[in-house]
Amino acid sequence: MERMSHDVRSLEQLSPGECLQLLEGAQVGRVVFTVAALPAVVPVTFAVHDEAIVMCTAPETQLAAAADRGVLAFQVDELDPTARTGRSVVVTGVAELVTDPLTRSRIHGMVAPWAPGKHDVYIRLPLTLVTGRRIFAESSGEPAAQSG
Repeated sequence: MERMSHDVRSLEQLSPGECLQLLEGAQVGRVVFTVAALPAVVPVTFAVHDEAIVMCTAPETQLAAAADRGVLAFQVDELDPTARTGRSVVVTGVAELVTDPLTRSRIHGMVAPWAPGKHDVYIRLPLTLVTGRRIFAESSGEPAAQSG
């Protein structure tokens, strides 16, 4: 598809509130972790709870092994491939395994894994570092926002 000459797209940083809104509105994200010094990425269902991303996985997964005090990155997006616009949020922090029975029960009620199997490893990734950005289209008659 040919891009029209009057199409102006801009890039801007999302506010903390906009980042949280996108996180709370999504159901599936991608978690990034390290396996044998190499990056690994898996899609997961998740929820935002108590200022953290919460998710669950099976005990034998690489994610379960990496999540015990490991540094994780988590990303969600909302994209329009036709307009070439969208929003993206990344959360980075040190993950922790959830062992408290009450918290595990709450997470179990909020997160419904898509993958089959027993998902009884509960992971909490605090919203330590949250960044987001938006690419949006404007008509050529309006000034473009400055990118940073």
